[in-house]
Amino acid sequence: MIDEIISQISDAIWAYLLIGVLVLCGLWFTWKTKGVQFRMIGEMFRLLADSVTSGCDNLEDSNKNHKHVSSFQAFAVSVATRVGTGNLAGVATAIAVGGPGAVFWMWVIALLGSATAFVESTLAQLFKQRNKDSFIGGPAYYIRKGLHKKWMAYLFAVLITITFGLSYNSIQSNTICGAMHEAFGWDPLVVGIILSVIALFIVFGGIHRIAKVSSILVPLMAIGYFLLALVIIVMNIHHIPHVLRVIVTDAFGLEQGVGGALGITIMNGVKRGLFSNEAGEGSAPNVAATATVSHPVKQGFIQALGVFTDTLLVCSCTAFIIIISGLYDVPELNGIALTQAALGSEIGSIGPTFIAVAIFLFAFSSIIGNYYYGEANIRFITSNTTVLTVFRFFSGGVFVMFGAMVSLEMVWCLGDLCMALLTACNLVAIIILGKYVFRLLDDYKRQKRNGIKEPTFHRSQLPEIENDIDCWD
Repeated sequence: MIDEIISQISDAIWAYLLIGVLVLCGLWFTWKTKGVQFRMIGEMFRLLADSVTSGCDNLEDSNKNHKHVSSFQAFAVSVATRVGTGNLAGVATAIAVGGPGAVFWMWVIALLGSATAFVESTLAQLFKQRNKDSFIGGPAYYIRKGLHKKWMAYLFAVLITITFGLSYNSIQSNTICGAMHEAFGWDPLVVGIILSVIALFIVFGGIHRIAKVSSILVPLMAIGYFLLALVIIVMNIHHIPHVLRVIVTDAFGLEQGVGGALGITIMNGVKRGLFSNEAGEGSAPNVAATATVSHPVKQGFIQALGVFTDTLLVCSCTAFIIIISGLYDVPELNGIALTQAALGSEIGSIGPTFIAVAIFLFAFSSIIGNYYYGEANIRFITSNTTVLTVFRFFSGGVFVMFGAMVSLEMVWCLGDLCMALLTACNLVAIIILGKYVFRLLDDYKRQKRNGIKEPTFHRSQLPEIENDIDCWD
C-alpha cells in the first residue's frame, strides 16, 4: 500500500514536470555551450589521461597539508555511483516495464544530459571551498554562494543526504541481495549483515580511502563487464539490426497500439537514464568539487565524459544482451533477475554467477560513493562530528540492512520520489547560474586558441561574484 502511494506521487512529478524540464535544460545547455559534449570530447579524454599519469593537473593550492584528489580519482568516484545498479538492474527494469523503447530515451537523456552535467560540475569547481585537508563543494555550496539562498542550499543538502546516503544505498543493497539469492540461494539477511560490516569499515575512512578503493574497483569491473558484453554482442552481431529496429520503433509507440504505452516508455527511459547517469541530479558535482585542477571547466569536461561512459556504453551493453535474449517479455522477470537470465541464456549457467559477482562490485562501489555525497552535505549543514557519526551508521549500516529486507518495488518507488525532488531543486539553481559557466567555457577556449596548453582561472576574472568565490586566488 505504501509503495503504491509513493509510486503514484513520484509518477505524477515525473510525468507533469521533470521529463520536460530535463529535456529542455539539456537542449538549452547544449545550445549555449555550442554542443560542448560533442565538440570537446577529444579534450575530455586528454584531460583524463593527463590526470592518470600526473596525479593532479595543477598546483592551484599550495597548502602542503592538502591531500590532492586528481581529476581521475574524482571521475572514478562519480562513475562508481553511476556505474552500478542502474546499469544492470535499472536498465532491466526500464525494459521490463516500459519496453525496449525505453533504451532510446535513456540515450536521449544521456546525450542532452552530458551538457547539463558539464554545467553543474563546472559550477561545483567554481564555488568549491577548502576543507581541512581537501576541497569540498557541490550544489549546496553554489546555491548558497551563487544564488544567496541559504534555505534552498540547506534543502538541497537534506534532500541529497536522504536520496543518496540513505534511499539509494537501500536500492544497491536490495539488488546485491537479490542477485546473490538468485545465483547462490544466499539468505538476504546474511548478505545484508556482511554488506553492512564492510560498508561501515570503509565509510569511516573518509574520501581519500573512498577515492583509492574506487579508482581500483571501478575500472576493473567496468572493463570486465564491457568486454564480456562486447563478446556476446559480436557473437550475435547478426541480431543487432533487429535490436536497433525494436528499440527505435518501440520508442515512438509504432508497435504498442495503446496511447498510454508511449508515455510509460518515455517515463521509464528518462527515470532509469537519470538514475544511471545522474546528469542534472546534483550528485556528481559533490565529487567534482574535490578535484585539484587549474580551471573549473576541466572537471566539467571530465564529468560530461562520465555520462557517456555510463549510459552509451555500459547501459547499452546490458540493454543489447536483454533484447537479444528475447526474455524481456517474460512477466516473472524484472530487475537484476532479468539481467541474470538474459546473460545465462547467452553464456550458460555461469551467467547468473557472473552477474552476482559483478553487481556486488558495481553496487558496493556505489554504496561507497553514495555515502560520500551524504557526508559532504552533512558537513555543509553542520560541523558536529556526532551528527556525521550517526549518519555513517545509518548510511553504511541501517539502510543497507533495510534494503536487504524489503521488496524491490519499495526501494525503487522510494528512490524515484527522492530523485524527483532532488533533481527539481538542482535544476532551478543551474539554470540561473549557468551564465557563469558559459563565460568560463569561452575563457578556456580562448586560452587554448592562444596556445596555452593548460588554461588557468583566477576569481578576479568574474568581478561581480569575486567575493563569493572562496578559492581560485
